[in-house]
Amino acid sequence: MSTPHLTPEHGMQEGVMGLIRTSLEAKEFAYCPYSKFPVGAALMTRDGKVFTGCNVENACYNLGVCAERNAISKAVSEGYRDFKAIAIASKMTDQFISPCGGCRQFMREFGVNWDVYMSKPDGTYKQMTVEALLPRSFGPEDL
Repeated sequence: MSTPHLTPEHGMQEGVMGLIRTSLEAKEFAYCPYSKFPVGAALMTRDGKVFTGCNVENACYNLGVCAERNAISKAVSEGYRDFKAIAIASKMTDQFISPCGGCRQFMREFGVNWDVYMSKPDGTYKQMTVEALLPRSFGPEDL
């Protein structure tokens, strides 16, 4: 998969579209025999490394893993904790894919000031921050 960069020298728009394309590619690896609802995610660290994730379902539903948490866990398992953006893709055409509440809290663990790009298959997207998605949240500094 390509590694998009969200840097001024490459153009922010190009970087966002690259991240969204990568999330669309990641969606193709989803294992979703029960819901038939594939989701892909592409997570960018502050230094430009990209980690992908897809949803992985399980017959015991609560053991499934969302794409966003999959990508973040891959990054954390390789020593990354500082994220710049995540793009999320699904097959929904009538609305933008939005992270579930569990994923919002999981993202929040790693800060509130990074971008979430919720997309449609045609590449259009809506940008929000983690803070906007989970206002007045509980985080590590509250412990």
